[in-house]
Amino acid sequence: MFQPKLTVITIVYNNVRDIERTVLSVLNQSYANIEYLVIDGASNDGTLDILRKYEGQISRLTSERDNGIYDAMNKGLALATGDYVLFMNSGDEIYASDTVEKLFATEPDADIYYGETEMYDENWNSLGQRRHQAPDNFTWKDFKHGMCISHQAIYIRRSLTEPYDLNYQLSSDIDWIIKAAKKAKKIVNVRMYVAKYLVGGMSKKKHRQSLVERFNIFSKHYGLIPTIFNHALIAGKLGFYYLKHRKTND
Repeated sequence: MFQPKLTVITIVYNNVRDIERTVLSVLNQSYANIEYLVIDGASNDGTLDILRKYEGQISRLTSERDNGIYDAMNKGLALATGDYVLFMNSGDEIYASDTVEKLFATEPDADIYYGETEMYDENWNSLGQRRHQAPDNFTWKDFKHGMCISHQAIYIRRSLTEPYDLNYQLSSDIDWIIKAAKKAKKIVNVRMYVAKYLVGGMSKKKHRQSLVERFNIFSKHYGLIPTIFNHALIAGKLGFYYLKHRKTND
């Protein structure tokens, strides 16, 4: 059977409310060949107390100040030894206890595996599937109309990954996935939910900065004129989506 080593990396800073859910979603996986790295940014709210409860089951726990989320992610990547990497950050969860096992059983030796994400609010009530559904057959070009696969729902062969570009503070994960997907030869849609995502985060709180970064990333990969055109399409689809759902709610 195809049983590669998976490195799961969790980034956390002062999230005592949600961190245990995330940790348990990794530790309770039926798939055995997992390296679990937790990178804490020197939390002081009780997060570390929770993490230390599970330190014997975590492959490596580090706690030190960092220069932001992508700096912390780069620390995790530098420590990773798995064949594949998955980022499951604090507040999010691997979808079910058998998710990783089922994912690697779909097809052997892919460069990227991906699936669908279920969204949850701050009280952990399900909001249903992401508005951007995962494409049937993903390529690096699919991000030109928006981030159609969430960061928590994509497993990437570690040899294809590069450090996150620290020039981007909120959207470097988009650039990171596109660069890996450009190198990938075999990408597999596992056609199931693989992640639970807690809505919010810095990209929502600093939405304008996030949009500017995304525009710059898309322009770099797809060209300026196509990106302007694609953003006009995105705006139109978004407006139609909200208008449709407002009428439904009314």
